[in-house]
Amino acid sequence: MWKPNTTVAALIERSGRFLLVEERIDGELKLNQPAGHVDQGESIEYACVREGLEETGYHIRPTALVGVYQWTPPERAHMTYLRFAFAAEVIGEEAGYQLDAGIERPVWLTYEEIVARRDQHRSPLLLACIDDYLAGRRFPLDVIRDFDRA
Repeated sequence: MWKPNTTVAALIERSGRFLLVEERIDGELKLNQPAGHVDQGESIEYACVREGLEETGYHIRPTALVGVYQWTPPERAHMTYLRFAFAAEVIGEEAGYQLDAGIERPVWLTYEEIVARRDQHRSPLLLACIDDYLAGRRFPLDVIRDFDRA
């Protein structure tokens, strides 16, 4: 039976720069949005808030859904990801927060800097989500109906 991995990502833009994370994947430095898996029992929106803090040390608040993305990495044809990408804003910072294992640091990069580092993108979803965000794609958060919290 096919069971996709449900993930979230936060698109956070401030003064023309996007908040990304540098992380080590199999010894290589990669770029990604603050992102990760939805844990059992948590809402999709809360997973975005949690991952934002765990990977950047920032408290964030999702403001809109940018899109839902399906991707199967070519090297892992048995694994498919469904990514819920949220526009979000920083609402606080937790100084000295212990970031998730593998996360080197959060970075604020311009679109041009992100494109210039394309060879370091963890997946094609990174730029696709940013492009959709810049194109103005926004859906209200209530488009996601969570019957576990109704």
